[in-house]
Amino acid sequence: MKGTVSICCFISLLLLQATAEQEEEEDFISTLRDRSHIDETLRLATDEKAADYAAAIQKLRKIYHTSIKPMEQAYKYNELRQHEISDGEITSKPMVLFLGPWSVGKSSMINYLLGLNDSPYQLYTGAEPTTSEFTVIMHGEKIRSVEGIVMAADSSRSFSPLEKFGQNFLEKLIGIEMPHKLLERVTFVDTPGIIENRKQQERGYPFNDVCQWFIDRADLIFVVFDPTKLDVGLELEMLFRQLKGRESQIRIILNKADNLATQDLMRVYGALFWSLAPLINVTEPPRVYVSSFWPYDYAPDTSRELFKREEISLLEDLNQVIENRMENKIAFIRQHGIRVRIHGLLVDRYVQTFKEKMSFFSDPELVFKEIVDDPDKFYIFKSILAKTNVSKFDLPNRDAYRDFFGINPIANFKPLSTQCSYMGGCLLDKIEKAITTELPALLSSINSGKQPGLSSCEATGCGEKPKNRYRKN
Repeated sequence: MKGTVSICCFISLLLLQATAEQEEEEDFISTLRDRSHIDETLRLATDEKAADYAAAIQKLRKIYHTSIKPMEQAYKYNELRQHEISDGEITSKPMVLFLGPWSVGKSSMINYLLGLNDSPYQLYTGAEPTTSEFTVIMHGEKIRSVEGIVMAADSSRSFSPLEKFGQNFLEKLIGIEMPHKLLERVTFVDTPGIIENRKQQERGYPFNDVCQWFIDRADLIFVVFDPTKLDVGLELEMLFRQLKGRESQIRIILNKADNLATQDLMRVYGALFWSLAPLINVTEPPRVYVSSFWPYDYAPDTSRELFKREEISLLEDLNQVIENRMENKIAFIRQHGIRVRIHGLLVDRYVQTFKEKMSFFSDPELVFKEIVDDPDKFYIFKSILAKTNVSKFDLPNRDAYRDFFGINPIANFKPLSTQCSYMGGCLLDKIEKAITTELPALLSSINSGKQPGLSSCEATGCGEKPKNRYRKN
């Protein structure tokens, strides 16, 4: 009898201890973290010089439309790269993309940064896979949701090219507008979590292609991991292959770090780098942030000061992208202009070689097939490197031109020497002037704080006699 009573007392004590621990844990979870450092670090209380920014954007649009887009259209660059720049993309805010496996805290992190927790507008979160859509959180005068089909149809936005992925994808695209100081400067994109045992066709749309579209346009890419789930599967490997060349924009986040003891966290940190090393083959790996990005207080007996410093460091990184958005946009347009210029020079060289090899008895299809199949035999690419200041690292894949000319007959293109007009100038001269003079000058005016001029004849060559150094005298 006494033994039974002792066992009952022991069980009661265990239940009381478990209840007390549960109540203590609930009290800990209900304790909200101070968010004042977010507004302070991101400088959300400061007003921006909107007039200077608008003038620079107007100037950038003018340079693009008058100096780069004409060659882009004349030589159908969009069919080579499938990347057409719209006004919405030029005027768009910096884009921060959240990628990673399911249930690692991507949506919770966005809720925390925007202060949406316990509000009707917070993104849905949970332990199971919850986000099945691509969610774009952007600024608006009032809180409302925008269907994907509406976003794609609105030419003033930068999402109209997403129509090419089909209606099934547009049903998985949603926009959320809300008045928020941070969203006046940046746009967040939350993505569906990577589930390794799910095939791409089960999603109903080309998931990897859609991710690539957002990756190409993102100014900052947060790849989020849970320290308790570090498995790297095929879909995650594919994602990191898509991130090649964008290493400077990637930030790796080891989220929910307060779930582990400090010693275990160090082991996980090493295991993460060991898993990702084959996927990120660069000299300097991306920056890794270790913290817990949600609104509740850190777990007791964890590295609270380290997590706080890591969070502030991430916010400073985000703020740097916001402050440099105009410089990044100018650099992006200039890089695009360099690619368009190289494409125009290559097409011009193909056209010239075709005309030189053609004779009265030649078969046009056989002649051009020989040129496209073996461009090195005719020094197509080497001649571009010899005559122009083109880097060999900027040259596109030569196999891409076999497909390009497969749908665009060579007869559809004119030589660069004929692409001139008395009032408009030459296509090549205008794009070279934009790359070497106008865009660097605009960048210098931004850095010096001077408002860029908007003269009507600048960048158009109006009233000047066209010159072309490739025209035969």
